[in-house]
Amino acid sequence: MLETADDGRTWLLTGPRSGYAVHLTERDELLHLHWGPRIALADAEALAARPLPGYWPFESPLDGHEEYPVEGGPRFVRPALSVRSAERRGTEWAFEAQETEGDELRLAFRDGGLTVTLHYRMRGDVVERWVTLHNRGPAPLEVLRADSATWTLPDREGRRLSQLHGRWAAESRLVRSGLTYGEKVIGSRRGHTGHQHLPWVAVDTDATEEHGEVYGCALAWSGSWRIAVAQLPDARVQITGGAGYDDSGLLTLDAGQSYTTPVFAGLWSDAGFGGASRAWHAYQRQYVIPDADRDRPVLYNSWEATEFDISEEQQAALARRAAAIGVELFVVDDGWFGARTSDRAGLGDWTPNPDRFPGGLKPLADYVHALGMQFGIWVEPEMVNPDSDLYRAHPDWVQHQPGRRRTEFRNQLVLNLARQDVQEYLWERLDQLLSSAPVDYVKWDFNRCFTDAGWPGERYPQRLWTDHVHALYALVDRLRAAHPQVAFESCSGGGGRVDLGIMARTDQVWASDNTDPLDRLAIQHGFSQIHPARVMAAWVTDSPNTQLNGRVSSLRFRFVSAMAGVLGVGGDLAEWTEEELAEARDWVALYKEIRPVVQRGDLYRLLPPRGGLSAVQYVLGDETVVLALLQAQHHGEPVPALRLRGLDPAASYECRETGEIHRGAILLHHGLRTGLSGDLDATVVRLRRTPPA
Repeated sequence: MLETADDGRTWLLTGPRSGYAVHLTERDELLHLHWGPRIALADAEALAARPLPGYWPFESPLDGHEEYPVEGGPRFVRPALSVRSAERRGTEWAFEAQETEGDELRLAFRDGGLTVTLHYRMRGDVVERWVTLHNRGPAPLEVLRADSATWTLPDREGRRLSQLHGRWAAESRLVRSGLTYGEKVIGSRRGHTGHQHLPWVAVDTDATEEHGEVYGCALAWSGSWRIAVAQLPDARVQITGGAGYDDSGLLTLDAGQSYTTPVFAGLWSDAGFGGASRAWHAYQRQYVIPDADRDRPVLYNSWEATEFDISEEQQAALARRAAAIGVELFVVDDGWFGARTSDRAGLGDWTPNPDRFPGGLKPLADYVHALGMQFGIWVEPEMVNPDSDLYRAHPDWVQHQPGRRRTEFRNQLVLNLARQDVQEYLWERLDQLLSSAPVDYVKWDFNRCFTDAGWPGERYPQRLWTDHVHALYALVDRLRAAHPQVAFESCSGGGGRVDLGIMARTDQVWASDNTDPLDRLAIQHGFSQIHPARVMAAWVTDSPNTQLNGRVSSLRFRFVSAMAGVLGVGGDLAEWTEEELAEARDWVALYKEIRPVVQRGDLYRLLPPRGGLSAVQYVLGDETVVLALLQAQHHGEPVPALRLRGLDPAASYECRETGEIHRGAILLHHGLRTGLSGDLDATVVRLRRTPPA
C-alpha cells in the first residue's frame, strides 16, 4: 500500500508487517524517515516534523539522514550518485514530480539536463528500490557511479553484520561480526557475481534464529557489484550498493539516453534470521523465480561419470540406469559439441560432434523421452576457446586489450557480449540448437572471470561491464520467449552467478561444484539465508568423493544432504551396484513425496552445521519434513532431541515412518528424537497434522 501526505511531501509504503517512509524538505532534500514495523501516515508526518539533530562545523546535517546521497554540497558520506559533464562534477538537484503507477512510487529530481528518478515498490515486506537517469540536455554526461539505493537504519547500539563469503567449491558460507566505525565493502570486480561474496548483507543487534530485529539487503545484478556498509561518526548505519565495483566510470549518457540501475531490495523482520529468510524466500517464489509454483524435477547429470569422453551409446546406457532409479530429467554435460574432447577446444562451436552424435542430439533426446524423462544439455555461450571455428573466424569478438598479454583461464577467452554481432550470433546458434532437438533444460555455465576486459575501437569501453550483463539478460529472455518449454539453470563454476537478477530468468541455480555431502551442509546453510530450496540444485555423487577430498560417506547421508534442495544425481551409475541402485530408487521415491514441502514450504533451520547434529525443517500446510544429519557423535553422549518450529501446539502430528502420534506442544518444547548415532548418519522424518478427534 502507498500513501501520500496532504502536503505531497511525505510518502509511506506499507507491507503486511512493515513500513517504509521518506520526506521531502522545503529545500528539496529527500530524507529517510522510517524503515521497520508498520506505522500510520500520521506517524510518518510526526517523524517528518522532527528537526534534524544538531551538528558540529566539521560534520554535515544531511549525512546519515538522506535517502539517496549524491556527490556535491554539504555531504561527506559515500555518494550513491556521481556524474560528470564537461563543465562540472556532482549533482545539485531540485524536486520535479511525483508519479505513481500501481504500487510503484517515482520521485523525479532535475539537475540541468539530468533527471534522476528514484523508484520504490513494496512487494510483501520487501522494498524494491532502483534509479533511472535520463539525459535531457544537449551534451553527454559521464556516469562515474550510480548505485541503486542507500538504506538508512535506525539508531541502535551494538550492530552486527552478516555476510556470505567463500571461493570456488566453498561458496556462501555465513559469517557474522561486530560492525565498527568506518566502512565494510564487499563485492566483485570479476565481471560476474562471483564465488567470493553473494550480494546480500544483514544487520542486527541481538537477533537469534527466531527472535529479534534483522535488516537485510540483496542486489539483483549478475555482473561486477559493490555493497558498502558504513557506520558513521554518529553511529548511524547506511548501506549503499549497486552495479560496478569502483568509481572509474560506469557509462556515458548521450543526449536523450537513459540508464536504469538494477533493483536493490531491502527487508525488515522482527522474527530473527529465520523469519527474515522465510520472508526472502516467499518474495522470490512469488515475484522473482519463473514458474515457482512448479516443482523442479529430479535430474541426472553425466559429467562426473564421463567427463569429456562421451558418446551417444554411452549416454543412452546411463539414461537407462537413471530412468530405472526414478530420475525425471537426464542432462548431457560438457563434451557433446564441436571438437570438445578436452577443455582446450570447441567452446563457441555449438553444433553436435558428428563422430559422437552422428544424427545430432535428436536421437538421444527422443530415446530419453521414450524412457519417460526430460532431456537437457550443458552450454557455455559467453566463452570461446582459441582452438575453435568461432575464434578463427572472429578473433575480434573476444574481450581484449591491444598490445597486452591476454589471460586464458581454463584455456578460454570471454566473448564480448556487449557487441551486437556477438549477441546475434549466439541467438541464432542457440535458437537453432533448441529447435533441432526436443530439449527441455539448459545448464548455462560461465567458467572464468573477466580479466582483459577491453573493447578496441569503442569510444567508452567501460560500458562493456554493464552492457555484457544486460545482453546476457536479453539473450536468456529471448530464448525463454521462443522456447517456453525449456528450463534454465544458472551455473558459474558452481555458485559464481547466484543473485536475484539471474534468478528472475532461470529456474534453478548451481550453488557449488562441491558435492561432498558434509561440506554442502555449510554451503546450503549460508545459501538459505537469502535464497529458497526451490532454486538450489544439489547432487548425490560417488563415494569416496573423487572431486575434492576422498571422503567416504553412505548413500543415506549423501541423499539426505542433497534432499535439502532440488535433488540431482551426478555419480557414475555404471559403477553403482544393484544394491546401491535399489537404495537410490527408494530415496528418489521418498524425495518425490516430500518435494512439494521442501521446494515450496517454509524453512526452519533447527540446528546449524557445527560438527555435531544439524537439521532443517520444512512446513507446508499440514505437512512437515525434517532432514537431520549427524556429523559425529562424541564421547558416547546421546544425540539431543530436535525442537521443531512452525507447528500448532494444540494439534497432533503423525509420523509417516512409524505411525507414532506426537503432540505439537511436545515437539515444540521437548523435541523429536531422531535415533541417529555414530558418524555421518542421517534421517528423514515426515509428520502430518492429524484431524481433531
